Parts: sequence; C-alpha cells; structure tokens
Amino acid sequence: MRILIAPDSFKGTLTAAQAAEAIASAIRATRPDAQLDLCPMADGGEGTLDVILHAAHGRRRRVPVHGPLFEPVEADVALIDHAATAVIELASAAGLTLVPLNRRNPLHTTTYGVGQLIAAALDAQVDRIILALGGSATIDGGCGLAQALGCRMLTATGRELDTPLTPQKMSDLRLLDVDALAERLESTPVTIAVDVLNPLLGPNGAAAVFGPQKGADAAAVQTIESALTRWADLLEGETGRDLRTQPGAGAAGGAALPLLAFAESVIVPGADLVMQHVKLPERIAAADLVITGEGKLDRQSLMGKVVGAVARLAHSLDVPCIAVVGTLGEGHEQTAQVLNGVIPLTKPNESPEAAMQNPRERFNAIGEAIARYF
Repeated sequence: MRILIAPDSFKGTLTAAQAAEAIASAIRATRPDAQLDLCPMADGGEGTLDVILHAAHGRRRRVPVHGPLFEPVEADVALIDHAATAVIELASAAGLTLVPLNRRNPLHTTTYGVGQLIAAALDAQVDRIILALGGSATIDGGCGLAQALGCRMLTATGRELDTPLTPQKMSDLRLLDVDALAERLESTPVTIAVDVLNPLLGPNGAAAVFGPQKGADAAAVQTIESALTRWADLLEGETGRDLRTQPGAGAAGGAALPLLAFAESVIVPGADLVMQHVKLPERIAAADLVITGEGKLDRQSLMGKVVGAVARLAHSLDVPCIAVVGTLGEGHEQTAQVLNGVIPLTKPNESPEAAMQNPRERFNAIGEAIARYF
C-alpha cells in the first residue's frame, strides 16, 4: 500500500515536515510494509519558502532586514531554478509571530523588511520572484515595502514623510514620487501567492476582516481603512489601474499593492503554486491513500487552504483522502464533504492547548488507527 502524507503546518506546534514525519512514524510502527511518500505542504503562508526550497533543491540566503516593528531581524531569500527564481516569504520579515502579544497593533507595523527582501532578490539579478503572502502583522497596503524599493511619500507641500510610513502616520500623505520604485520593478515578473482572496477595502477587506486578528480595535480599523483608501487612490492615480477590487489584493493587509501597480505581477492561490512545485498531482495518482492535515478545519479550509486543495485533487483522481486536524471550527462540515474522513487531535470538551501539550503522541495514536483501518 502506498500512502501519501501531505499536511500543512499545525501553526505554533509542528511544521508541515514535522507533522508529516509524526504521522509517518506511527504508520511505520503498525504497517511496516506500507510505502510512505512524505510531502509537506503550504498555502502561501508560513512554511511556503521551506517547502518550495526543499522540492526544488535550491539554496538559502540570509538577509538582514527590518521587522514589522522596524527592529533588525534576519530573513531568508530562497534561490531556485539555478538561482533564476527568488522565493520570499512575507512572514519572515513582517509576520505576526515577530510581534509580542502586548505590541500587536497594525496601526504601527510595516512591510518595509519585505521590500528589503525584494531588493536583495533584484540585486541578485533573478529573472522572477515568488512572494508568499500570509501570516502578516501588517495592514499597510505595502506602503513600507514601496518605501524600501525607493518610493518617496510626500505631504501636499512636498515634505517627505517618515520611514517607515505606517497607517497611523498616513493622514498627511498627499503625493508620491514613484520613479525609483517603478524602475526597480519594471523588468522582473512577480508571482504573488495568497491563501485568501479578500479585496483591499470594504466589509470584506483587509482592515475589516484582518484588523481585529492582528490587534486592531474598532477605531484602529477605521483609521486603517482610511489610510488604505488614500494609498489606493494615489497608486491608482499614478497607474490608471483598478487595484483595490482585485481578488486577493487584501491578502496580508494589501502588502502586494505596489507590485500590482508597477510590476508584471499575478495573484495565484498559494496551495496551487506549492502543488505544482512538489508535483502533487503525480504523487496523488500513484497513491492508494492520501493523508492531509492542518491546525483547524473550518469553512475557510475550502478557500485556498491546503486541506481543501489536496482533498479536491485527490477526489478528482479517485484516491481516498482523510484529514488529521487540530480542532474542528465553524463550518467544518462543508470541508468534510470532500474528504473520506476527518480525525481531530482534540477530544470532546478538550481545549486545543491541552491537546497540543504532547502533539507527537496524538499523531502517533492517529497514525496507528489509520494504519490499522487501511
């Protein structure tokens, strides 16, 4: 029997590679005859760079940049395709995990470090950039990213505004000098991998949906919405393009907006991009069973997340697929319909925190059950 093990990470607990190995270890103990194919997955958020780097046998380059609070951090650029393609993960320079709980407020965070990573890739003269969005602490519309690539932010009188220009400080923004930014981006295509398709503005936009998740109260959400509207007005005035309504423009707080404005860019579902790099269709077709997984199964799992993407592909190839998940959230029944089974790590009335105290033991028990059943 050939079993493909293709989970996402269980955020805060196990990476995708660790989760795959934990399931595999348990299956080996009870079904030593099984042929196991471990295929860690990602959806454009945290872990995407590592998955693509491993699949492509590329190399990693460490780059000193500024984090979301403009403090010094180190982040990676992955070089694949014989160094012709750079892979950048926003979360490594502007991720929520880089901000302490008591300082989380997207009024004051920046994507400046992401722009520095893009600059490093451009300096390496790559032919193409893949930018994985997800897990951000920011809702600055990519304003900081644009500054790092040479965009100047000006008041009505031509005074240059602070670097980085966070949403809290954008009320005086009236003019842009985009010449250096446009020149930097004009010749290098950018693929933008997302795990959500929210627009930039409005009730389903970046501020309204993601602001509270990143520490914004109601007043901060309104301030950020106004800042993003002003920023979009200026970028659209420079380019003549309708940026704000593009599906996915609100991902990671609108971080890719300057790239949509000035680069040859395209938004793609992150899970689909990763599936191409790891050759998932061929690997599922060769399997008798697929095991996928993620931290929380809910209705969002069908909207660009790993479990939904893997399950749909397995279903189309007539290969049974089950999901191991940390918890069951609202609407999980919708996703379960495309699966042949769902196995939660948590017990009834048990908190996720309690269940994750010994995550590998939980995976072992589930792996044993899977091995015996199949």
